[in-house]
Amino acid sequence: MNLQKNIAILGSTGSIGRSTLDVIARFPDRFRVSYLTAHRNVDLLREQIERFKPRGVVVLENCHASVLKKLVNGATEVLVGEEGLCEVATRSDVDLVVSSLVGFAGLRPTLRAIEAGKDVALANKETLVVGGEIIMNAVRKHDVRLLPVDSEHSAILQCLRGEEHHHVERLILTASGGPFRTLAKEQFHTITVADALNHPTWRMGNKITIDSATLMNKGLEVIEARWLFDLPASQIHVVIHPQSIIHSMVEFRDGSTKAQLGFPDMKIPIQYALMYPERPHAPYRRLDFSAVQQMTFSEPDLEKFECLALAFKALEMGGTATTVLNAANEVAVEKFLAGEISFSSIPRLIEAALAHYAPHHNATFDDIVRIDAETRQRSQQFAATLQDK
Repeated sequence: MNLQKNIAILGSTGSIGRSTLDVIARFPDRFRVSYLTAHRNVDLLREQIERFKPRGVVVLENCHASVLKKLVNGATEVLVGEEGLCEVATRSDVDLVVSSLVGFAGLRPTLRAIEAGKDVALANKETLVVGGEIIMNAVRKHDVRLLPVDSEHSAILQCLRGEEHHHVERLILTASGGPFRTLAKEQFHTITVADALNHPTWRMGNKITIDSATLMNKGLEVIEARWLFDLPASQIHVVIHPQSIIHSMVEFRDGSTKAQLGFPDMKIPIQYALMYPERPHAPYRRLDFSAVQQMTFSEPDLEKFECLALAFKALEMGGTATTVLNAANEVAVEKFLAGEISFSSIPRLIEAALAHYAPHHNATFDDIVRIDAETRQRSQQFAATLQDK
């Protein structure tokens, strides 16, 4: 009997994709890499092909596909674009899809994987932010597992093992506070791209690192938690915990609180998602409690970190407000990274987008795609009017 689980990794050249491959390499008897996908990093993808020998790979543009086809010389199937992503996510020789694409791009292939009856390890929080209702309805309809990879949601999943849903009083998501936790808001307009990319704890891709600096990443995680764990915003709380030792907590109605602790290493929650519910031994770094000088907690400053407040606002508005929030944020982050707007302009652009659109409730997939595109277009136009570049 073949006990190997066939894995498709959507976004294998990103930080989560690379860490996933590191985990898989530790358990060659348990996993087989069937498919890998990348955006533009053909050189790294070629190295991954040589090492893991997948059946097929996907790149997003034809020019990169042409280069890759010459490199693999027919040894590996090469597919292209979003259709290629959806194709490998739904193939019969895939047991689990790791969805680690960045942003809105993860929605369609993740939904197609679920509809094809695949379990999904989700590292693309935007999928639930923009299409939470559609995704969770599909999960229930097709009876698949949607397992979180984010350290915070993995922590909550672990704390909820063996517990009754109605016993939960609230979820407590921890946040490091990012690089600007102690910086005065009046100084935010001076923040450079290099400053914002210097996260004190985690090493991640550019987009998620900027989101962590604005605390939008925590806002997106609040929305994701609402759908993953079926709880309203009123039962989801955020606390600043700079040491990043407690990854999140669950408070129960009897006053007890469970916390999941660990050294900050994404390979731990990745392994938990891939192996769920097993916990095989792994050599990841352990916490040295004698070396932990302190663990501190504080309330997030919502006046300073407006993006977190806007995420809560969008969740309370309901419907496609979170789709608008995500689209505007993606445009704002892109503009900031390109040096076209200031750090302090990011929430201004998002707030303007939320003010323009009335939420659309019971939205279809096509509604979400249309509203996402319209929001991006309007946000591009608004960004051009901002003066504090």
